[in-house]
Amino acid sequence: MAFRIEVAGQTDVGRKRAHNEDSFAVYAEHGLYMVADGMGGHASGEVASRMAIETMRDFFAQTSNDPEKTWPYKMDRSKGYDENRLITAIMLSNLRIFQTAKENPKQRGMGTTIAVVFAVEEGMYVAHVGDSRVYRIRGERMVQLTEDHSLLNDYKKMKNLSAEEIEAFPHKNVIVRALGMKDTVKVDTHFEAPEPGDIVLLCSDGLAGPVSDEQILHTVLGSPDLSTATQRLIETANENGGPDNITAVLTQWSA
Repeated sequence: MAFRIEVAGQTDVGRKRAHNEDSFAVYAEHGLYMVADGMGGHASGEVASRMAIETMRDFFAQTSNDPEKTWPYKMDRSKGYDENRLITAIMLSNLRIFQTAKENPKQRGMGTTIAVVFAVEEGMYVAHVGDSRVYRIRGERMVQLTEDHSLLNDYKKMKNLSAEEIEAFPHKNVIVRALGMKDTVKVDTHFEAPEPGDIVLLCSDGLAGPVSDEQILHTVLGSPDLSTATQRLIETANENGGPDNITAVLTQWSA
């Protein structure tokens, strides 16, 4: 089934940061919906997140125009063409960021998370590196489709932390996987089969951190349209302290 996808996206600097290192993009012609949360301070994080988005766009444009184009990485034979194409684009983004940081002392240590939804005819591939998230709202239920690559999440899995321990965890912002950290990166991907009416949210941790899942769900379902919902999500994150840059991209799938 070919889906019609409606989309709205917005980013905001938040209340505590001097500038916005998040980037997002919608390339409907390629079926790409992306959020990237840069790190590295000053202008570096902004450079990294933008570079990730632009490299993704360029690779998809080149491979759309020339499907026989040689890829910089071998295909994983256990996965199909579309999933390999998505993974390759993200790995290429990683390499570009890593090499740029290596060549420019001012950008040393820069990196970015990335969360991507790639719409294909039969559904969508979800890919991510880092702690930017993808959620699906179906009916009145929301599920997280990604698993944070963070120290906190690793501890949660190992130690079965209580809600109080999670709240008091001192290294909440430590990411264990991101684009630009090394010359290669492991990309988590999987396929999802949307149903008509599904809403898919991509967001940076500036939204998912200060705003609870219940608040996100309530805000989206209580909004008249996607554009109002993204605006309200950002307002809620700011009302809850706005400690980081905030980015939200909402897509709604219909037959």
